[in-house]
Amino acid sequence: MVGAILTQNTAWRNVEKAIEALKANGLLDARRIDALDAGTLALAIRPAGYYNVKAKRLKSFVRWLLERWDGDIERMRRAKPERVREELLEVKGIGPETADSILLYALGMPTFVVDQYTYRVATRHALAPEGAGYDELKELFESGLPRDAKLFNEFHALVVAVGKDFCRATAHCEKCPLRKFLPA
Repeated sequence: MVGAILTQNTAWRNVEKAIEALKANGLLDARRIDALDAGTLALAIRPAGYYNVKAKRLKSFVRWLLERWDGDIERMRRAKPERVREELLEVKGIGPETADSILLYALGMPTFVVDQYTYRVATRHALAPEGAGYDELKELFESGLPRDAKLFNEFHALVVAVGKDFCRATAHCEKCPLRKFLPA
């Protein structure tokens, strides 16, 4: 969950450094994060970039987690994904991608995560129109795949791999394994 917040506008390798710093200092715990002042937390997560903003977002999230769920992740897992998603979206600094990342990766709930890679792959392969919004793309994948968290996780990971290696801002279609699926 911490990673989903820290990865906003940041490469995962830098998020890993921030998470390691939290672990090394015994701070990878909702109650400990809640007890920290934002400045101290910002220093701990500095490798993730935008650390002052992310410290506030992380504190807002853990405050919600503690107040709403008493920090009980298992209780969250038993709730309806739609309900948890709605509540997450009310937390300052949590948008649709972060909420869905928490649901899928941390809670194992069947929801599809849409990111820039998903957008590029879907629009360049004419699965969705240019300018398609988050909810439109989410619906495209969720309606086209069996509703299974493991499948959504694997499918998204494969989209990210294609996006990182081939479907970059400047496309490398000639080498892409999905090239045969490009529109004529």
